[in-house]
Amino acid sequence: MPKVLEESPVLLQQALDERTYLLRLKAAQIARQVKPGQFVHIKQIGDGTSLLRHPFGVARADKTQGTVDIIYRVVGEFTRTLCTLTSADCLSLLGPLGRGFDLSVGGKALLVGGGTGLAPLLFLASHLGPDKTDVLMGGRTKDELFWQALYRPFVHHMFMTTDDGSLGTPGTVMALLPSLLCKGYERVYVCGPSPMMQAAAHACETHHIECQVSLERYMACGLGACLSCTCKGREKRLKVCTDGPVFWSREVSAW
Repeated sequence: MPKVLEESPVLLQQALDERTYLLRLKAAQIARQVKPGQFVHIKQIGDGTSLLRHPFGVARADKTQGTVDIIYRVVGEFTRTLCTLTSADCLSLLGPLGRGFDLSVGGKALLVGGGTGLAPLLFLASHLGPDKTDVLMGGRTKDELFWQALYRPFVHHMFMTTDDGSLGTPGTVMALLPSLLCKGYERVYVCGPSPMMQAAAHACETHHIECQVSLERYMACGLGACLSCTCKGREKRLKVCTDGPVFWSREVSAW
C-alpha cells in the first residue's frame, strides 16, 4: 500500500475529558486507504525545531467525507500544542503506516482496551459489526470511560472496569476478562498499557483463544529505518512500526 503525505486542515477539535481530545483532519487520500490498526505520523507544518514526526493510531476514517480522526491525551509538549489548534491550522500527515488488524478471522470478537488504547479499537469496532462484537474497557475512574458514547453504535455489549470502583467492576480489565473468555469468543483484540496487554494475551492463551495486540512504542521514523521501536519477538527482533504495530500475541515475547 503506497504511503501518502498530505497537508491536512483541522476540521474539529473536541474535548472528551480534561486531558483527552478528538482531532478531525481532512486527509482524503489517507482516509481511502487506512485500515484498522494502522497509524499516521504527524508533524506541525512550519515547525523547524524538530525533524521527527509523532505517531497516532487512527480512531476513525470516513472515506466519503475524506476525514481522519485521532484521539489523543495531553502528555507532553507536542500534544499540548495539538490541543491549541483550530480550524485555521494545518498538519502534515504521513500514512497509512504499519500493519493493521487481521480481519480475516471470523466469529464473535471481544475488544479489550484501556486509556487511549481504546482509540484504534474503536476504528476496528466500526468494521467488525455490532452483532458479533463486544468491548471490555478499563479506566481509573468513571470519568475516563467517556468511550461508552463513542462505542455504543458499533458493539453489542459493553463491559467496564474502574480502578476505584466508580463504574462497572472494581479493578483492572483483568478482574473481568477471565470470566468473559468463557462466553464463546473466538478472537480477542487488545490495546493499552503493556502489562495489561501481556496479562490479557496470557489469559487468551490459557483459554485457547486467538489474540491480536496493538503495541505502543516511540517511533522516530515510522518506516523501519531508525530501529527505535523494536521489541523482542519469539522468532526474531520485531520492528513495531513496520512489522506491526499489530501482532498476533504468539509473535511477541517481550512487552
